[in-house]
Amino acid sequence: MRMVVTGGAGFIGSAYVRNVLSGHYSGFEPGELVVLDKFTYAGNRANLAPVAADERLRVVEGDICDPEVVERELTGTDLVVHFAAESHVDRSIAGSAEFVRTNVLGTQTLLQAALEREVGKFVHVSTDEVYGSIDEGSWPEDHPVAPNSPYSASKAASDLLVRSFFITHGLNASITRCSNNYGPYQYPEKVIPLFVTNLVDGLQVPLYGDGLNVRDWLHVDDHCRGIQLVAERGRAGEVYNIGGGTELTNRELTERLLAITGRDHTAIRPVQDRKGHDRRYSVDITKISTELGYSPQVGIDTGLRDTVDWYKNNRGWWEPLKG
Repeated sequence: MRMVVTGGAGFIGSAYVRNVLSGHYSGFEPGELVVLDKFTYAGNRANLAPVAADERLRVVEGDICDPEVVERELTGTDLVVHFAAESHVDRSIAGSAEFVRTNVLGTQTLLQAALEREVGKFVHVSTDEVYGSIDEGSWPEDHPVAPNSPYSASKAASDLLVRSFFITHGLNASITRCSNNYGPYQYPEKVIPLFVTNLVDGLQVPLYGDGLNVRDWLHVDDHCRGIQLVAERGRAGEVYNIGGGTELTNRELTERLLAITGRDHTAIRPVQDRKGHDRRYSVDITKISTELGYSPQVGIDTGLRDTVDWYKNNRGWWEPLKG
């Protein structure tokens, strides 16, 4: 089997690639795995170092918006797992053009090539942020999308494109929508690696607003496990929520990180809230649990401690990225 992983040198994509090539998914053994990555600021060849010697891995530097590159790499491909995206909300607020280009046009380019090259299965990795914000309860997959940031709007648009290629052309495509990920190799602009690296260096951490925005936290290995279930057994045209089952306010998350790193509340620096900051995210994972047998395996206490330890032990990876 030949598979293509877009954005496979980024945080989540590289975790998935490492897990696939390390044999974490029983019975799933691709003959060739192609990583297609543009290597923007968030793509890092060092993320693939643990599996770089695997003869099945081929790394291609290319843009998913380039039809020539995409058509070439998708020829003869059985499975595409599409991670490549601009994903940082703050960056999308500062300027949204690249988010529309990569997340919408890039996905359309991939879908068209997948259709023309008769790719066997297309898995589109999306986000719970497309649903908007929810005060109580959890979103099921059929909840209408109502994105509130340019980032989430671009991802919602890409989700709808995937759906349209299934409805119009019969493309075997599924969509996953995950909650907030954390784990090793995450670029240090995101909240957990930013806070951890600041705290271990004796610096303060910037906490938005009142710190009461709520997120469901999902370890990247659990997320990748859910994606793999969808890749192997997910139904065409369906959306599957993937959650971690641990809701924390940003202040509660910060307090846990303070405790693990041995810092106190003087390390918190309140900052003005982000524009359009969604108050709470929460996904209902009944569907993927019932249909595919998914359940999160990494508890938040273990996951956070292991993540903090990884950043402590891998300064050579993140120090250059923080400049």
